[in-house]
Amino acid sequence: MNFAELGLGPEILQAVEEAGYANPTPIQEQAIPVVLMGRDVLGVAQTGTGKTAGFTLPMIEILGNGRGKARMPRSLILAPTRELASQVADNFEKYTKYHKLSMALLIGGESFADQEKLLNRGVDVLIATPGRLMDLFDRGRILLNDVKILVIDEADRMLDMGFIPDVERIVSLLPKIRQTLFFSATMAPEIRRLADAFLMNPKEITVAREVTTASTVTQRLVVCEELDKREALRHLLRAEDVKNAFIFCNRKRDVDILFRSLTKHGFDVVQLHGDMPQSARTETLERFRAGDVRLMVCSDVAARGIDISNMSHVFNFDVPHHSEDYVHRIGRTGRAGKEGRAFTLATPEDGKLVAAIYKLIGNEIPRVSIEGLPDLELDLEASPRRGRRGEPRKDSRRPERGRDRKSSRDETAEAGEQPREEHHLHDEQPREERPERSERAPRPERAPRGERPERAPRGERTERPERAERTERPERGERTERPERAERSRPERSERARPERSHDGRRRMRRDEYGIGEMTHADGVIGFGEHMPDFMTRDVVFPAPVERKPRGRRDDEAVEFDGPEDDAPESAVANVVEVVETAHEAPAPEENGDDDIAQP
Repeated sequence: MNFAELGLGPEILQAVEEAGYANPTPIQEQAIPVVLMGRDVLGVAQTGTGKTAGFTLPMIEILGNGRGKARMPRSLILAPTRELASQVADNFEKYTKYHKLSMALLIGGESFADQEKLLNRGVDVLIATPGRLMDLFDRGRILLNDVKILVIDEADRMLDMGFIPDVERIVSLLPKIRQTLFFSATMAPEIRRLADAFLMNPKEITVAREVTTASTVTQRLVVCEELDKREALRHLLRAEDVKNAFIFCNRKRDVDILFRSLTKHGFDVVQLHGDMPQSARTETLERFRAGDVRLMVCSDVAARGIDISNMSHVFNFDVPHHSEDYVHRIGRTGRAGKEGRAFTLATPEDGKLVAAIYKLIGNEIPRVSIEGLPDLELDLEASPRRGRRGEPRKDSRRPERGRDRKSSRDETAEAGEQPREEHHLHDEQPREERPERSERAPRPERAPRGERPERAPRGERTERPERAERTERPERGERTERPERAERSRPERSERARPERSHDGRRRMRRDEYGIGEMTHADGVIGFGEHMPDFMTRDVVFPAPVERKPRGRRDDEAVEFDGPEDDAPESAVANVVEVVETAHEAPAPEENGDDDIAQP
């Protein structure tokens, strides 16, 4: 069967043909006709089965007619991670080459303003992560009451990452009449409950991904202690011809620790995990794709959606908790008929996880030993440990350092085998054997202590004589009332100037009754004291009198004084002084009964 038989239009068929696809995958063959009919779909399929094109192609065909309104998308696709959302967006750009459909990608780490501009223009397809979608909805930048198609991708990953409450809230905001496409890799009871709540009479499609590994991938297994895994990884990176490689860890915390360890030892490495900002993640991917760095330490969730060709190596620093993830990890190398190599580092407690991988792929992974590290066996009965790294374990099979390890080397030498050279944890240089210590002389035994003499028995205590009874005290007479004290007359204290705060914050003295705060004295004297200021003893020079013209005199006639010319100002001053003294000596007017008239 080809894509033309699935009911797709000529524009989509041309875009698919230009993308290099001729025949649909099993999930595409089953899902595309059902989606075009408008029914709900419950798909159980893993990443790598082609399910992304299984729902994007029929969505483009359905949404081809019509346009989206401002802030009201016509379809919604929810993805658990930014990388998966970006991968879905790339598929839409690839297949909508001949359609005029608008698309918006809402993921964390990007500008809110740019995303709001896209929403205001109106979008047909909205691809988002739950967190960023709820942020924009709470801000009132988006409305979800016009969504016709809802796609929930990787529902099991959303459950693991704690997004299910957000997904339930988002679904409650959508119209009741809609088409829902629900995809998950597994069908746990919680996933089944969500599917029953979101879907209406769905068509169930189950497609198992091929679990066989490619024959072009060489697989190897290393079993060592938890503390030796970083040393084993460094040994493999130096021994192998690594052009570029993924190094997978199960936890984000381990990704950061391993990245700093490899950087410290001089390896060109970058890290990728979910706690990094989007700008840093994008820059890291671009550097790795361009070949600026050879190694990338990452987690499964962050690495989903990353497709890089010509990958030479894959290192599993931790055994994956799900056996299907092992096939997905090592499937990133050995593509297009090229050779690839995959190494897995396991601890004895990872026995059950390794056994599940054996069962899935149908054969065992060959073991390889690391020089300087002891060969350990897998414990198939121990439960996989997910606690903190570096914790001591009760059932640890690692030989103890020091004398026990030395004794094991001696036993190996006696058996005729070549003893292994130990490597230092940091620089992997062989250690120099320390000279054996001379046996210490035994300490002299201490003389036994003599027995202590027994104590003499104590004599019996004599009874104390009884105390004589106390005589009763005579009753006190009534107290006479004390005479009242005369009130003391205290002299009134002069009011001291207290500091106050002015409007500008500076301290100032409190003003007295005269309004002069700076000149308040204890004796009530206001003035300059006994010393007169110098400016009051200076001679005052009066100005010359202004010449006044008598009435009837012409302008050219001068005014003459009676005395000499030099005495004219002095006589004028004398006349002024005489007038002032006469005014002071004049008697006050007498009252004659009329308040308004006074006698001169």
